[in-house]
Amino acid sequence: MLHDWFASHKIISYIIIYVLLMYIFNKVFRVRRLPLLKEILIYLLMGVGAFILLIFQVDKLPIIPCLLVAVGLMLLVRIRYFVEARQKRKAEASASAGQSPSPGE
Repeated sequence: MLHDWFASHKIISYIIIYVLLMYIFNKVFRVRRLPLLKEILIYLLMGVGAFILLIFQVDKLPIIPCLLVAVGLMLLVRIRYFVEARQKRKAEASASAGQSPSPGE
């Protein structure tokens, strides 16, 4: 049912695929900023790749759901890193609060 909707609304499907690809690229593969022309070239190539994935999506492959699962897993990892960093800060704060300064200081 949802797949038929995506197949009948190709422009919206293309935009969703392109946005998900940009998010995945920026969060996983981008290490540093690139020069402007290389950046433009990468986004143009991602547009071509999004068009190819759109063809697969229209041809009954679940491209959008797979990209959504990938983004969801990336968000879970980011939440896990956030929770671990917060627990580490709490442990460091309690450890430093538990230590009393020595009499000479």
